Amino acid sequence: MSFRKVVRQSKFRHVFGQPVKNDQCYEDIRVSRVTWDSTFCAVNPKFLAVIVEASGGGAFLVLPLSKTGRIDKAYPTVCGHTGPVLDIDWCPHNDEVIASGSEDCTVMVWQIPENGLTSPLTEPVVVLEGHTKRVGIIAWHPTARNVLLSAGCDNVVLIWNVGTAEELYRLDSLHPDLIYNVSWNRNGSLFCSACKDKSVRIIDPRRGTLVAEREKAHEGARPMRAIFLADGKVFTTGFSRMSERQLALWDPGARGFCLA
Repeated sequence: MSFRKVVRQSKFRHVFGQPVKNDQCYEDIRVSRVTWDSTFCAVNPKFLAVIVEASGGGAFLVLPLSKTGRIDKAYPTVCGHTGPVLDIDWCPHNDEVIASGSEDCTVMVWQIPENGLTSPLTEPVVVLEGHTKRVGIIAWHPTARNVLLSAGCDNVVLIWNVGTAEELYRLDSLHPDLIYNVSWNRNGSLFCSACKDKSVRIIDPRRGTLVAEREKAHEGARPMRAIFLADGKVFTTGFSRMSERQLALWDPGARGFCLA
């Protein structure tokens, strides 16, 4: 006779982490509670940025990595958006430049002072306007300077030249539904995306073409994410029809977009 297992087996059930001391944490940060599937933070070798609650617009904190402990509620923020901030990303070529996307349909690029903020920062270096709905995804190009990707709830992906505030490429016909996330490959020649239609796509932004597509990468209705790995494979997280969490590794090579 077989008995149904009530508790799912897990190799990690008895693994426990050791929390760091409070003086090494960042405390009392009012992280944004906006309804959006985002990490709400970004870090580089100098600063930690966290999207926070703000009245009358959107804002995010920028803290030097060394500034641990309790954060004063009056600590200055970056607060130029008129709607909640949904995503932020540090420039890989300059540790003092960060981009933000917002419900106000704009992308803004900010220059952070070398030693951090001493007063609220309200004037961006560049404002990028091209989306018709809120901008929830921001991703700097990994190798080309001043090239930024943004994706919005209008299902459009835009590639920007930040130096001139011009659109380089507009990809408005490749995603039939909401885009969950975007990830560049190592050299920036391609990017992959996860979409609400349950497909993972690999796209060449310069040609505006679909290189590969995997339909129903995860069959669950909840959001999924996809990232490029250094070797060119694609790693995804999602859910099954029974809402069980799934992880998958895909090889988009010559054999087609199949499990690695």
